[in-house]
Amino acid sequence: MESLPFLDDLVRAQQERHDTYRALALPRPRRTTELRRRLLALSVRIHRHPFWSTPPGRTPAARVELWWRPADGGCGVIRPSASERCPSAAWDVMT
Repeated sequence: MESLPFLDDLVRAQQERHDTYRALALPRPRRTTELRRRLLALSVRIHRHPFWSTPPGRTPAARVELWWRPADGGCGVIRPSASERCPSAAWDVMT
């Protein structure tokens, strides 16, 4: 599968969103209000990015690929299974 031609500012915003989310996930994070506002602002910036109006950006797979794109732009990311990404998915399989 060929990688989509994401713009650098979109990839950078996604990486910043991941970093901000990880900072919020720490035990007793400092500046939670500031981090939450930043996470929201980055999410809006990504959602409204012009790339999503282009033909390659119109597919749902494009958003998934951006989410899983490694920070360095390289290959070799080990993607977690569905149960690791979403604990409720494991519950659905067991029931």
